[in-house]
Amino acid sequence: MKGTYLGEFQEIVLLTILVLDENAYGVSIQEEIEKRTRREVSRGALHTALTRLDEKGFINSEFGGATAERGGRRKRFYQVTNLGKSSLNEAKAVRDDLWNSVPKIALQKIQG
Repeated sequence: MKGTYLGEFQEIVLLTILVLDENAYGVSIQEEIEKRTRREVSRGALHTALTRLDEKGFINSEFGGATAERGGRRKRFYQVTNLGKSSLNEAKAVRDDLWNSVPKIALQKIQG
């Protein structure tokens, strides 16, 4: 499982790429994560996660066309691979199993 293990942030990045679909590029991924988690995300942390996900074969990317608003620079768009989707499904299954195994009383607030 070592090579396919997903950390929490990597899982969030993969899910965000799926949510954004064809509009998944660096800034849009960063903004969506910040909006949904209400946590600040540094570009460095996101870049590191994207690099590691690419190395694992969980994502691939391609450049879009250059735009004047970006000074002629192109955006790199990301997609989740089938391997990435499989890894997400495995992570979800483990979490679901654990959540379903927690006794309901364990999650109740203590009155006092």
